[in-house]
Amino acid sequence: MQSQVIEKNEGSEMDDQAKHFYFMGICGTAMGSAAVALKERGYRVTGSDASVYPPMSTFLTSHGIELKEGYQAEHVPEDADYIVVGNALSRGNAEVETVLNRKLRYLSLPELLKEFFLRGKRNFVISGTHGKTTTSSMLAWLLQHAGLQPGFMIGGIPRNFGEGARLMDSDFVVMEGDEYDTAFFDKRSKFLHYLPEFVVVNNIEFDHADIFDSIEDIKLSFRRMLNIVPSNGLVCINGDDANCLEVAENCPAPVKRVGMGETCDVRIEKVEYHGGASSFVIDGESYQIGMDGEYNVRNAAMAVSGALFAGVEPGVIRAGLLKFEGIARRQEVRGVTDSGITVVDDFAHHPTAIREALKGMRRRFEGARLWAVFEPRSNTTRRKVFQNELPEALGEADAVCVSAVEDPGKVAEEDRLDPELVMATLREKGVPAFYEKGADAIVERLKKESGEGDVVIVLSNGGFGGIHEKLLSAL
Repeated sequence: MQSQVIEKNEGSEMDDQAKHFYFMGICGTAMGSAAVALKERGYRVTGSDASVYPPMSTFLTSHGIELKEGYQAEHVPEDADYIVVGNALSRGNAEVETVLNRKLRYLSLPELLKEFFLRGKRNFVISGTHGKTTTSSMLAWLLQHAGLQPGFMIGGIPRNFGEGARLMDSDFVVMEGDEYDTAFFDKRSKFLHYLPEFVVVNNIEFDHADIFDSIEDIKLSFRRMLNIVPSNGLVCINGDDANCLEVAENCPAPVKRVGMGETCDVRIEKVEYHGGASSFVIDGESYQIGMDGEYNVRNAAMAVSGALFAGVEPGVIRAGLLKFEGIARRQEVRGVTDSGITVVDDFAHHPTAIREALKGMRRRFEGARLWAVFEPRSNTTRRKVFQNELPEALGEADAVCVSAVEDPGKVAEEDRLDPELVMATLREKGVPAFYEKGADAIVERLKKESGEGDVVIVLSNGGFGGIHEKLLSAL
């Protein structure tokens, strides 16, 4: 793994106080990148993680960062000035209990980013239920293409960069603004720490059922973020999304509605799809992206709006979009088998994202039989909150395979998704549907049922048991 960091010694009042940072959960992409950035500034950095393995372990050790495997009380250093606590850690963890018992100074990763990397910067925060990774990747690349050398923290791997995080001495930082909670001791959304000057709200739907009780809770969190955007900043919302419009009603910062409707301030017009590519017009300027689907056009329009706010000329933006190479695990063709079956990987797991991904694949592979292979793995899709919506979304495919719920014991049986009922609903619609226990069983099913020219799109926010390579090998 690679990351770029540049030394910077001013900015936070905390800088002069700290000498040694200890990261608990250091092998996460964002945690590891922040750790190396601090190391490059001259701080001593050490850390621990439950599993220490390449590529992150070699990335960290190559920068002189000492790692401990496993969480043990004796790992916590005596001389650490700050303990950075990863989002996955909670009470009962041996190191968490030690930090609390010893009354050490601890903070979350978003707090660390705020005080040591974001304060005083022009922070562009991309938020919303869907499209955060794509939009933030596009915007970071457009700023890079314009010569602005932005820092960024993105929850995916933009192919133009080959890494998801880069913390630099730049005026600009692009942050994927996640509404998920910050840490076990701070249940506010992460994006509330990011000191936003420019904000995108792509869309707002119910998600993260383990954190939020209702859509109203989610909207409250977005309102809180918009409330800290400065008066010389800008908020771009989806002007066609009722929840976005409601959230931005009393926003104290300037707001632009971006969308296709007549009431939008920034109109997306003349949208056309060209078999894997899309074109559109904004304010008389035409743009094209090498991605398909309405959601990707909307994502691109938001990225264009951010680049314009940063002062980038339309012609430079147009050229940059043409060179945007996409993101790993977003409509990514993993290979074509000898028998002519195409295997596609996509991160979609929310019903809306699943539906839009399948629509995009339908346009891209016109005439092919489309298989949707879905893993109910996220904290929300493991629950029955989307029991009715999932069959509607998966029904965009010609045939469907769904695996067993990941870690079912983490969700009470009465609250758990019923995959068999999803299958029954699909069959009632005339869609062949197969419920299998896991990746290997799905591969065996597709060996029997799939044929030449079929397209198999795997929908999961996890590794899904290496199913992509297994499919390419077996089919």
